[in-house]
Amino acid sequence: MTPFVANLLLALVWLVITGGFSLANLIFGFFLGAASLYLIREQVGAGGYFRHGRKVASLLLFLIYDLAVSAWRIAVVVMRPRLELKPGVFLYRHKVRSEFEIALLSNLVGLTPGTLIFDISDDERTLYVHAFDCSDPDARRREIAEGFERRILELSE
Repeated sequence: MTPFVANLLLALVWLVITGGFSLANLIFGFFLGAASLYLIREQVGAGGYFRHGRKVASLLLFLIYDLAVSAWRIAVVVMRPRLELKPGVFLYRHKVRSEFEIALLSNLVGLTPGTLIFDISDDERTLYVHAFDCSDPDARRREIAEGFERRILELSE
């Protein structure tokens, strides 16, 4: 049994024991189960589960941060009396390997305000990105590479 499945089972056991079938109680039970598994991680071989969990949490926190920063940038541009935008398309050659990683990267980049992935090349190595403000495409490429792509590559290690 994988540590994640064991954690889910512990969360469900917590729901049954407490008798409170709510989402908040399920989440609390999940964290309580994770804490229990963390205490016996060497005995059950769950060390990788917690390393992987930290990387997932890092990606989620970066997503929240990037959503806030991108939304702020869009709001600042829109609130100006005169729109000084240079929308455009740039190509981004990614380093992720699997189809899942490509889909995850595409969705995360496209989810942030001001960017849209509208195509992937036939060889699946290049993303076509439309940016709300494409005045510096190299800076946008660096943001993607140092942000989402780096964290996705860390997850796949």
